[in-house]
Parts: sequence; C-alpha cells; structure tokens
Amino acid sequence: MENIQHAIDGYFTAWNEAFKSKDADLIRNYMSKEFIGYWAHSGLKEPDSYGYEYDLEAVLKQMGDAEKSFEPQSTTKRKNGQEYLVLGRETSLINGEEYSAQCMFVWRKENGDWRLIREYIELER
Repeated sequence: MENIQHAIDGYFTAWNEAFKSKDADLIRNYMSKEFIGYWAHSGLKEPDSYGYEYDLEAVLKQMGDAEKSFEPQSTTKRKNGQEYLVLGRETSLINGEEYSAQCMFVWRKENGDWRLIREYIELER
C-alpha cells in the first residue's frame, strides 16, 4: 500500500466486506498490533477505548445490513511521510438508518505497508 488514500479506501472496503462475511481479519489486516481506538457520542462522559484484540467479531455480528463510507477533509503528513493524520466524516448505513461521525485516523508505515495505529470516532448524534 504505497499511497495513503489507497490504504484508507482499502480499510473501508474491508469493513464493508467484513459486514457481509463477518470476517474480522479483513479489518485487522489494516491495523497495527499497537492499534488503539476511541469511540464516543454526546451521551458519554468519556470515550470507550479498544485495542487491536477487541472483539470485532461481536461488533460484526450485531450489524445486520451495514455499509461504511468515508469523506476525508484533511490529510497531514508527519514524520517525513512515515505517518499521516487524516480527518474526515464517516457515514455508516445500518439496517437503513444513517449514522455519521467525525473521525481522526493516524496511519503509520510498518514494514512497507500502511497500518492504522489510532482512531478517534465521535458520533454526531
């Protein structure tokens, strides 16, 4: 994965394929073993955190008919192009209902491939 946009597109394609197949490894293939994520919405006092080993299988099983898309708003190169900070809006369509979130992703080059090391997701609802 030479191009960061290619990595981002692949990550969201992996989510959409995993929603159908329930194969969490499709998503984990894009994550660093050091991955940590944070998810929140206005009703939470503090975000939930999760790591590389979180139960993605359970998340996928909860979803019926689902699909994700992502619109990047800014991409910032860091560490001489070895990391990228990507801000944007993720939209999930789950059983016909739309859920949008503001997101920040941190991608790092590991062994020649882009890996997600952090994500911050703030649901807009």
